[in-house]
Amino acid sequence: MPYVDLAFRLTGPTVPVDHGYALYAVLSRLAPEIHDAKEIGVQPIRGVYGGDGTLHLAAFSRLILRLPDDQIRPYLQLAGKKLEVDGHPLRVGVPEVRALCPAVNLRARLVTIKGFMEEGPFLEAAKRQLQSLGVAGAVLPGERRTFRIKEKQVVGFEVAVTGLTAEESLTLQEHGLGGRRRMGCGVFVPAEARST
Repeated sequence: MPYVDLAFRLTGPTVPVDHGYALYAVLSRLAPEIHDAKEIGVQPIRGVYGGDGTLHLAAFSRLILRLPDDQIRPYLQLAGKKLEVDGHPLRVGVPEVRALCPAVNLRARLVTIKGFMEEGPFLEAAKRQLQSLGVAGAVLPGERRTFRIKEKQVVGFEVAVTGLTAEESLTLQEHGLGGRRRMGCGVFVPAEARST
């Protein structure tokens, strides 16, 4: 089943930089189907860093769900809804469907792999996951990052994967790496597209 990005325009002043869990919680209330939909990824909302742990929304800010194209329907109801993400009010606009485009180099803002919090072991675990997907690109870890789930801090890394064929690129975009994809982790985009 081909995957697509369902991209909703967002309006509002700001969103926390660390918004993955809070956004997932709001989406779970509005579209309960997402709660058990392990094949869905939610991309981190992009914006302009404003200091104090906040992003200012901009014209390019979107709520983007990556999902199989036959699962779009339940999420169309998000259009026009008001979201409150950790106390930050947002309005969801009209969506557009975007096909995934292969790129030689992909990046994810944050990848988490349960039990792997140090760079060396994390890198080996990421390589094993890539091999299980049949993806042979080079894995380049970036900045170590954390994000909050309730009172718990989860550790992960920014990750780039380079030297991909078109087929490998689409496979990685569809399946991602690690866990917590519905909270913004392990969702890969072309390396030129910034996700913060």
